[in-house]
Amino acid sequence: QVQLVESGGGLVQAGGPLRLSCAASGITSSINTMVWYRQAPGKERELVALVSNGATTNYVDSVKGRFVLSRDNAKNTVYLQMNSLKPEDTAVYYCNVREYSSQWYTYWGQGTQVTVSS
Repeated sequence: QVQLVESGGGLVQAGGPLRLSCAASGITSSINTMVWYRQAPGKERELVALVSNGATTNYVDSVKGRFVLSRDNAKNTVYLQMNSLKPEDTAVYYCNVREYSSQWYTYWGQGTQVTVSS
């Protein structure tokens, strides 16, 4: 059973950095994608960034140049380094893992709050 444990959320002033981590246990397939989503109050959940097992990354336009996603395959951990944070980055951030084993399976973390004060 795959479990995702997120950490690193908190309160930060605008312009500051924060790093989120998501440690995944129970992943058995080497074919997987690790993703960060976020959901702000009253808004739909949006994909922020993803990294494939081949280390290809993609970002939503609003975070390009500010956020950096990386993964440590040995630890099955993904890191989201968030720089130059803005109040509009305030949201609950969710880790998501998609694993392929005959079919795609999707797993979610519990979410971690990021609050950026102006």
